[in-house]
Amino acid sequence: MTDYDVVVVGGGPAGLAAALSARRSGAGRVLVVERDCELGGILNQCVHNGFGLITFHEELTGPEYAARFEDAAQEAGVEFLLDATVLDVAADRSVTFVSARRGVRCVRAGAVVLAMGCRERPAGALALPGFRPAGVYTAGCAQRLANREGLLVGREVVILGSGDIGLIMARRLTLEGAHVACVAELMPYSSGLKRNVVQCLDDFGIPLLLSHTVTRVDGRRRVEAVEVSRVDEAGVPIPGTGQTYPCDTLLLSVGLLPENELSRSAGVALSPVTRGPIVDDSLMTSVPGVFACGNVLHVHDLVDYVSQEAERAGASAAAFAASGGSSAGMRLSVRAEGGVRYTVPQVIDVSRMPERLEVRLRVDGVYEHRVLVAHLGGRCVARRRRDILVPGEMEQIVLRREDLAGASPSDSLVICLEEA
Repeated sequence: MTDYDVVVVGGGPAGLAAALSARRSGAGRVLVVERDCELGGILNQCVHNGFGLITFHEELTGPEYAARFEDAAQEAGVEFLLDATVLDVAADRSVTFVSARRGVRCVRAGAVVLAMGCRERPAGALALPGFRPAGVYTAGCAQRLANREGLLVGREVVILGSGDIGLIMARRLTLEGAHVACVAELMPYSSGLKRNVVQCLDDFGIPLLLSHTVTRVDGRRRVEAVEVSRVDEAGVPIPGTGQTYPCDTLLLSVGLLPENELSRSAGVALSPVTRGPIVDDSLMTSVPGVFACGNVLHVHDLVDYVSQEAERAGASAAAFAASGGSSAGMRLSVRAEGGVRYTVPQVIDVSRMPERLEVRLRVDGVYEHRVLVAHLGGRCVARRRRDILVPGEMEQIVLRREDLAGASPSDSLVICLEEA
C-alpha cells in the first residue's frame, strides 16, 4: 500500500480547494481521487458567469473557476488519480478504489477529506401521476446535454421546482430557442437565489408559479402536456385549480441530496436535516481523521462558500495527519432553534476553535426584520441583524473564541431568530 498524508475523495470545487489547502498547510503527499475523466466536477457544465466574486473578486464561468484551482493545485504538487471510483473508506483511513488502468488498489492516509458533492432528486422520488414518457429530465442532466453535448432537450418546456439549476436552465433553454411556459414551485417562496429569479425568469418574462405543482403528465411515448395545480398550505393540490400546459419536456429542479454512501459505510454519523455528516469546527466527522466539506456536507448556494469551507477542511486534515490526532477539549453542541433549520458545524471544540468561527446556517421560512442570535448559558454571545432571510440563501453568524470561554460541558450553544 502507498502512504499519503491526505487523501481527498472527489475532484470538484471542494476537493480541489481542500487538496490545495492541505498542501499549503504543510501536508507532504496529497492525493485526489476522482471518478470522472477530468477535474472540476459540476463546474465543467456551468458555462454561465457569476462564479468567483468572493474568492477572486471577478466574475468567472464555472470552467474558469475550476481551472484556477486545478492549476494552483498542480503547481503545489497535489497528485491526481482520474477515472477511479472509491469503493471504501475504512475507519483506519485506508481508501480502496478501482480503476480500469490500475485495477483495485488501496492507499493509507493520515487523514481523509470527503468531497463527493451531491446528486439531484430524481423523478422516481416524486410519484408524479401519469406514465413515464421520454422528455422528463432533471435540470442538471439537461444542463450537461445542452452545455457539454450540444443537444437541445426540447422545444416546449415546463420546469418543476425553482432550484438554482432549474432557474438557470430556464434562461439557457430560452437563449437556445426553446419556449419555457412556466416554473412551478411547491413552496410559497423560491428555493433559488433571488438574483437567479430576477436574471433568469423576470428578465425573460418567464412566470414563476409559487404554491403550484405538477399533478399530471400526459403522453405515453413522449411528454405531450402537463397539468399544473395550486396547492394549499400543506402542499396538497387543490381540486379544480389545474391548468394544462402543452409541452414536450418537463425539467425537474426539486432538490439536491449529499452523496453520502461512502460516508455511511465508513461509519460517519449523518444529520437527519442536512443528510450530510455531523462535523465539529474543524469539519472533522464522528470518525477521527475523516473530514467533510462542500455539498457532501450540506448543499451550498455559492461555490465561493464551498471553497472557503474546503480550505478549512484541508488545513484541518493536514494538521491531523501531522499530529496523528490530539485529544479533544471541551466540546459544545450547537442547537438550531426558533426559525433556524440547521447549522454547520454542529459541535464546537472551544479549546481548539479559531479566534473567529463562521457558523453557516439556513432558515426554515421567509422572515423579515429579524436578528440572528447565539445564546450560551443564558447569555448572548453573538448577534446579526438581517432585513430579510429566505431558505434559498445560506446565512452565517460569527462566533469569537473569547466569548465562549468559561462554558461548561453541560452548556449548549443555541442559534435562533429573534424579533429585531
